[in-house]
Amino acid sequence: MEFSKLLLSLIILQSLFSSRASSSDHMYNVGDEVPFFVNKVGPLNNPSETYQYYEMPFCLPDKVLPKKESLGEVLNGDRLTNSLYMLKFKLDNTDAALCQKKINQNDIAKFRNAIAMDYYFQMYYDDLPLWGFIGKVEDNSWSMDGKAPTYFLFKHIQFNALHNNNQIIEIHAFSDPNSAVDITDDVDLDITFTYSVFWNETSTPFKSRMNRYLRASLLPVHQKIHWFSCVNSVVIIVLLFGLLAFLFMQNLRNDLRRNTGGDEEENKEIGWKCIQNDIFRCPLSMPLFCAALGTGAQLLTLVLVLFALAFTGILYPQSRGALSTSIIIVYTLTSAVAGYTSASFYSQFAKTGWERSVFLAGTLFFGPFIFIAFTLNLVAAYFGTTAALPFGTIFVLVIVHMVIGIPLLALGGLRGCNFRPEFQESHTNRKFSREVPPSTWYCRIPGQMFIAGLLPFSAIVMELHQLYASIWGYKIFTLPGILFITFMILVLVTAVLSILLTYFQLTVEDPDWWWRSFLRGGSVGIFMFLYSFYFYSKSSMSGFMQTVFYFGYSASMCYAFFLMLGTVSFYTSLTFVRRIYHAVKSE
Repeated sequence: MEFSKLLLSLIILQSLFSSRASSSDHMYNVGDEVPFFVNKVGPLNNPSETYQYYEMPFCLPDKVLPKKESLGEVLNGDRLTNSLYMLKFKLDNTDAALCQKKINQNDIAKFRNAIAMDYYFQMYYDDLPLWGFIGKVEDNSWSMDGKAPTYFLFKHIQFNALHNNNQIIEIHAFSDPNSAVDITDDVDLDITFTYSVFWNETSTPFKSRMNRYLRASLLPVHQKIHWFSCVNSVVIIVLLFGLLAFLFMQNLRNDLRRNTGGDEEENKEIGWKCIQNDIFRCPLSMPLFCAALGTGAQLLTLVLVLFALAFTGILYPQSRGALSTSIIIVYTLTSAVAGYTSASFYSQFAKTGWERSVFLAGTLFFGPFIFIAFTLNLVAAYFGTTAALPFGTIFVLVIVHMVIGIPLLALGGLRGCNFRPEFQESHTNRKFSREVPPSTWYCRIPGQMFIAGLLPFSAIVMELHQLYASIWGYKIFTLPGILFITFMILVLVTAVLSILLTYFQLTVEDPDWWWRSFLRGGSVGIFMFLYSFYFYSKSSMSGFMQTVFYFGYSASMCYAFFLMLGTVSFYTSLTFVRRIYHAVKSE
């Protein structure tokens, strides 16, 4: 245990210090050397397919020194190394020679293939990302002689930097098309690579220097769209609450009034009243059901903690790799939530067997995700991309899960079993219940899942588009407040629909609402996954590796939402069912 505490402390300290940078860390005097790192190259349309910068035959320093990276940076596929570029603070430099390099035919072919696939390069200057293209293609198909395309390699980069007093605010990299060399033919070339840097002053404060990256996406995004999305979601909520108040509450009050009217014949006509002896009957596959609740509670806690970290400033756009590190740490620590929730709920119905539910809670999401991640890592290693995790990183992740995650899961399960609350209603473990009468389509599982998934999805689809553009594009999401509002709207709409559809189910005398309420909320994740196919079809992503990465991680994210929203839906329905049957007993 002492080793696990020490390891956890070191990871947390590394996350905080590597991800949080104050203004004093970025202050320079005139002529100071500013940290400049080259990172990676890759096709513009395939964000996951990136390679180390020096896999292309660029100018190499005498000794390539990889930067010591945090866990999150490695998970993000960052591979920062030193370079020959010298951009001193506030000192202009024109046509500085980077190196003179002899390019052989193999290098020419490699450059030509990269230019044909729209390869870009990424660098970091004072922790600010900058991008540029390697070259360009001129299509000669329109000409009369029908010549093949001409490939040009850019040999000059111009850096335009902005500063505010002694701090760097902005930097751009422009590949000069007027300084390019024709590499269409397979011939050896001697090329002199050069660069220039020009400094200008700006009034933009240091804290706002990342705002410009909000607009940098493969798909055009404007900030007004976020607010329009929120207004659209609020309108849907208002309409749902209006429907709930006008129809649902009126019918429920009439049912309760008829139930207490003293007429036995009328009491028998109330559908949900007739099944009060079966309504709290234990669902099928109780260990699996409790594990799903535990995993959903863990993931919901994870999301809320990440939002809290973003609002407190620990997570912010400049923090390269901090999000991935935080997800690993918070998910590991919240294993106790999964164990406690699954064991405490299971123990309300049975005194033994809670260990199985805890075990399933630890594997229900983690197992499929690890399988997908391991498969994708093999694919990345086969293609030689930076997305492939080194063995040392994999070893650290396994140790963290075994030394910290599993013990916390077990401790949470023990506490949940020993300090479980008493179930407030009488229940039965009977395997057979009364026969369910035929019901209309909207009271059956497919119909209810369609309704419960479509309406919440329509409330967040615009913001979901921005999220996908941020994950699978080059836009840095800098509006956690709007994202949090959208998430709360999603939870609220899911909860309201869960109550409404549970009531419709009970009115047709169907007491099997446990699993159905969970599936109703989780169906939003199914709609999100279906939307990922639409987003992919509208994007320019291509190739086997990018495709499997996109759908693999999209499936994992949507599965997490399935478990989270399913848990929200069930607990909302449970609260509602308890309230209405408690009202019947009290009257």
